[in-house]
Amino acid sequence: MTLELTNDELLTTTRSVRKRLDFDRPVPREILMECLDIALQAPTGSNAQGWQWVFVDDPDKKKALADIYRMNATPYLSLPSPERGDIRDQQITKVQDSARYLSENFEKAPVLMVPCLEGRPDGAEAGLTASYWGSLLPAVWSFMLALRARGLGSSWTTLHLLGEGERQAAELLGIPFEQYAQGGLFPIAYTKGTDFRKVQRLPAADLTHWNSW
Repeated sequence: MTLELTNDELLTTTRSVRKRLDFDRPVPREILMECLDIALQAPTGSNAQGWQWVFVDDPDKKKALADIYRMNATPYLSLPSPERGDIRDQQITKVQDSARYLSENFEKAPVLMVPCLEGRPDGAEAGLTASYWGSLLPAVWSFMLALRARGLGSSWTTLHLLGEGERQAAELLGIPFEQYAQGGLFPIAYTKGTDFRKVQRLPAADLTHWNSW
C-alpha cells in the first residue's frame, strides 16, 4: 500500500530515519524489489547502468556490517560539533543523538542495503568523480523516495567506507573490491508512524548566486 502524498509532500518529508525505524516489523523482499524497479528508472551517465544492489537480511552479516560501521562511527560521533552560527546549531544535538542511536542499533534493522557502482573513482579529478557518483546517487535517492511512499524509511550512511571499512565490507559480502565501489550503507525498516514533516532549512535566497558568487 502506498501513502497518498503529493509530489511536493513526498520530496519534502523524506527524512533520514533513525529513531523511528521499526526493528520488529519484517520487510518483505517483494516490496524492496518494487522500490528498486522504480529506482532503476533514474538517469545514469552514458546509460551505463553499472549499478549493483546488495541487500542483507542475514543476522550474522548484519551484525558484522554494523561492527564495521561502529568502528568508524564511534570516534566520529564523539568529536565536538562545528559551530556554524545559524539554524543548524540548534538542530545538531538532536541529529547527533539520533545518529548515536542508529549506530548502537544498526543490526536491528530488518534489512541493510549497499548500493555499488562499477569502477572506482579513487584519485580521480573532481569532474570524473562527480560524473561517477552522478550515475548512482539519483537512483539511490529514488529508492529512498519509493520507500517513503510505502511507509518505510532509511538513512544514508557512509561511515563504514572510511579506512579499511569498505574493503572489509566487500570481503564480508563478496563484492569485487577492485571492480565496484560502495555508495553507502542503508538500514531499511517500516517507520513508526508516517507523519513526517518539513524541517527548518536555511532560506534558498541565502544560498543562491546568479551569474557570479
